[in-house]
Amino acid sequence: MFTGLIREMAQVVSYKNNILTLKASYKPGVGDSIAVNGACLTVVDVSKSGFSLELADETREVIATENLRGRVHIEPAMRMGDRFEGHIVQGHIDSVGIVKRIVKRTNGVDFFISIPREYLQYIIPKGSVTIDGVSLTVNEVADDGFRLTIIPHTLKETLFGEYEVGRRVNVETDLFARYVANILQKREESKKSEWERVEHFHALF
Repeated sequence: MFTGLIREMAQVVSYKNNILTLKASYKPGVGDSIAVNGACLTVVDVSKSGFSLELADETREVIATENLRGRVHIEPAMRMGDRFEGHIVQGHIDSVGIVKRIVKRTNGVDFFISIPREYLQYIIPKGSVTIDGVSLTVNEVADDGFRLTIIPHTLKETLFGEYEVGRRVNVETDLFARYVANILQKREESKKSEWERVEHFHALF
């Protein structure tokens, strides 16, 4: 589990044969979980200057792999007893979003992110969302995406200050919103199944 607070911006040394090698000051152990741009990956090798992680088939299919170059966000998994900030993040990317518009404001910058419509049900105004591993608050939800306001501190301490229109970003929706939606969906499916059984029973007479 993660919190969406970036520990460090690591430098990509290489990405080939499904192995991502990073240069970083953080020193994990082999087998540790590290979120890289929000995607939970496993450390498979450690060196003096950094570490390497492996990307599974499903991970590569879901995330924006073209961003595994230059600098990337990293966050180690929480340990028991760690201070909890941000929000509960699993490191399981739901979808890739696209930066559609960037608007500068007096004390921050608005980013308009579009995502596939099936994931909008998990995006709630004033709720939480994770973009490339960064825990953020949703300011507004539209028909095809949502708006975030990034404050100067976040712009400075993350890669958001480098984002441009058209960039693809990893999106993890709110865990609790997904759970509630799944429960309601199962309940509706159960009701539908019950009515189908009743109708089938009536048809026998």
